[in-house]
Amino acid sequence: MSATTLSLPHLLELQSLFVLQIEPGAGTLTQFLGTLVAGWLLFSFTAHVAATYVLGDVPWKRAFVVGVVPAIVTVALVRYNPLVIIAVGLLADFAAVHVVYHLKYRTAGLVVVMHYVVSLALVLLAANLLALLSTAPV
Repeated sequence: MSATTLSLPHLLELQSLFVLQIEPGAGTLTQFLGTLVAGWLLFSFTAHVAATYVLGDVPWKRAFVVGVVPAIVTVALVRYNPLVIIAVGLLADFAAVHVVYHLKYRTAGLVVVMHYVVSLALVLLAANLLALLSTAPV
């Protein structure tokens, strides 16, 4: 076989090297609820940060209503492709922000984009800190 031609099994082998596939395991009800509550708190905090940044001073209680929506979507769709989770989560987040904060579509979209950015920044920060701490000597 020459270096320029690859067969299908070779391509599938190469693809498996670059695709991270996570198979979530079955958990207990306590683990499920703990994940849901942790996601709810994270998304509520980031929703409040995003809404405050875009809208100014807003009641923090509204963020708890908005935060539960992406938390439920994330936990409910955990076995699906991450792109599906992100797409459905953004649409559900948009609907929640639009209804809870009584915003026009364009303003709600801006709050949702900021919510996604702040959430992604905090999750990446936490993941990198955990990765760094896992390499620390005992």
